[in-house]
Amino acid sequence: MASEFASEFASQSGGASGFHSQARQLVLASASPRRRELLAQAGFRFRVEAADIPEEPLPGEDPIAYVTRLAREKAEAIATRIAEPMTVILGADTTVVIDGAILGKPEDAADAARMLRLLSGRTHQVITGVAVLTGKGADEQTLVAAEITAVQFQSLSAEEMDAYVATGEPMDKAGAYAIQGRAARWIPRIQGCYFNVVGLPLALVASLLAALPPTE
Repeated sequence: MASEFASEFASQSGGASGFHSQARQLVLASASPRRRELLAQAGFRFRVEAADIPEEPLPGEDPIAYVTRLAREKAEAIATRIAEPMTVILGADTTVVIDGAILGKPEDAADAARMLRLLSGRTHQVITGVAVLTGKGADEQTLVAAEITAVQFQSLSAEEMDAYVATGEPMDKAGAYAIQGRAARWIPRIQGCYFNVVGLPLALVASLLAALPPTE
């Protein structure tokens, strides 16, 4: 589905994006309002095309391989819908990892509470895979990378967890929390990119876009 951000791709800051040509169109392959807001905040003009793909980890798949695979598959899914060869498609997927276990979006309130108990009083990792895809057929090129941020959680009481789950905020978030929301009060420090925890590591995105070859 197209969003209100649809427009010719350009950086509003006049080339700060690092793209080699303003003839390229940028498409965000995600329905996430957080990614949309971050990309707009960074000065990019783009349109949104939501990718609907299975998001279950493969057997034995490690977290970095998991999120980079999903980012690539989201971009590839949108590429099949778009005819313009000058389009650049941005796919991303974020997960929370603790003790090597992948925590996606909670299935229900009980699952959200379970995840919060795992995170309480500990440091976990947030990993986002990013893929940028451009070109068609033999000219198709895809760049993929991942960003990792360590997030420290304070210890939470059962009452705090129950009250937080009752707000509904955890229900569409990987790991069952939003650092930019009510959960901010329980996160004294992070190590790495804050925007990665929200859902889109903007500096990594910009570096991948800048690494695309120039258009002819």
